[in-house]
Amino acid sequence: MRALWISLAVLAATALLQAVVVVLSGSVALLSDTLHNVADALTAVPVGIAFLLGRRHASTRFTYGYGRAEDIAGIVVVLVIGASAIAAAVESVQRLSSPASLRDLPAVAGAAIVGFLGNEIAARVRIRTGRRIGSAVLVADGMHARTDALTSLAVLLSVFGSAFGLTWMDPVVGLAIAAMIAVVTYSAARQVLARLMDAVDPAVVDQAGIALRATDGVEGIDRIRMRWIGHDLHAEVELTVGGSMSLQDAHEIAHRAEHCLHHALPRVRSATVHVNPSGAHL
Repeated sequence: MRALWISLAVLAATALLQAVVVVLSGSVALLSDTLHNVADALTAVPVGIAFLLGRRHASTRFTYGYGRAEDIAGIVVVLVIGASAIAAAVESVQRLSSPASLRDLPAVAGAAIVGFLGNEIAARVRIRTGRRIGSAVLVADGMHARTDALTSLAVLLSVFGSAFGLTWMDPVVGLAIAAMIAVVTYSAARQVLARLMDAVDPAVVDQAGIALRATDGVEGIDRIRMRWIGHDLHAEVELTVGGSMSLQDAHEIAHRAEHCLHHALPRVRSATVHVNPSGAHL
């Protein structure tokens, strides 16, 4: 939540400053960048609501808790980003049909640099926190902000063109920014939808397998299934143990395997371990 508040404040201040310069200069490229920064700032709202819901305890109806709210928030983030791309493209096309010279070029250049710095700060805060807590939506939002930092620098091209009387340069840069936003939208959508389909990085599954095989008493791994719910990882594991051991010994091995799994993957919130006696599948 602290990461969201910091990035929201930085992006809101950046967008406000850029909006003032848009009014003074009439730059459609800067307008595209401003709309994008406004969208970035607003995405903190659904993500924040999802984080608050995720703190609620599981109930008899939502037995896994409310972590899925974070994945739903990811869809809202993608839709907001996509809407900003459409708005930027429409405005750029309209300006391309009737180009106009920019005013206050130094102010536009300064606003572009401010946009770059504001987005980079927001990106660092969101990505660092998202990776620490295992939040895909926060990391995606941070990567999106980092791309926005580059689009802010693209506004400088419109300043350069206008300085040499190339009035078409500003709307063309606006269209280029809209295209970059669309690419980011696609990338973010893939990541968010993958989480909704219970996708897990194969490297994480491999890491779990290494930890389980190293557990004393485990003869083999029959199945590993993992899923993210919000930024918590849940695992279901089937292991093969000695067929002649007692139920108590098998239970002890399952308990050790669960402990090793939590130690190897700190983001694992829960692990269900089932043991099969060797030869049971023959």
